[in-house]
Amino acid sequence: MARAIGAACKKCRREGRPLFLKGERCRSDRCAQKRRQVPPGIHGAQLKRSKMTDYAVHLREKQKVKTYYGVLEKQFRKYYDIADRAKGNTGTNLMSILERRLDNVVYRLGLSVSRAQARQMVSHGHVTVNKRRVNIPSFLLRPGDVVSVKNRTDVLQRAKDSISMALDDVPEYLVRTEGELPEGVMLRNPVIEDISAALEVKPQLIVELCSK
Repeated sequence: MARAIGAACKKCRREGRPLFLKGERCRSDRCAQKRRQVPPGIHGAQLKRSKMTDYAVHLREKQKVKTYYGVLEKQFRKYYDIADRAKGNTGTNLMSILERRLDNVVYRLGLSVSRAQARQMVSHGHVTVNKRRVNIPSFLLRPGDVVSVKNRTDVLQRAKDSISMALDDVPEYLVRTEGELPEGVMLRNPVIEDISAALEVKPQLIVELCSK
């Protein structure tokens, strides 16, 4: 299974904003992007001062979204093709597909502190969908699907700790039930308003780049 690797803090610095790849660390004073507000590399300061071309603006928007959701290029292109064939606005469709990924939903429900941890939980078989174990992080949920963690002491404790530390509210397209076995339900397909405000995405720029 392919996954994005590399220093997470450098990715945030390259995009010029925290992408919350390390959970709570990104919200603290230890965030590398806050301490060093220049792109990584020996020419980082020059890149910050230079004026970006139109292509660079479009490319950075796509790279930002890919990094935020932990998706590689081949899979991102697949999602774009699905969104382009579907009815409605392509950019909205694309963001809806990314939000419906199982690892993202686990994170948005507060069951993990980061998408990387959510991806690991799913890959290790600690998450169920409609009472069935699913170990594919890219699994796309549908309205009515119930997501929960397995009834294991260590997994439950990790999920409850994540819920207690969560600073973001659960988005409106999801509902979380807390108890002995935390779980959540996807009420409807997500829309552009459900995207985290921290991302500040402009889907139209991505569509203009990928449609060329």
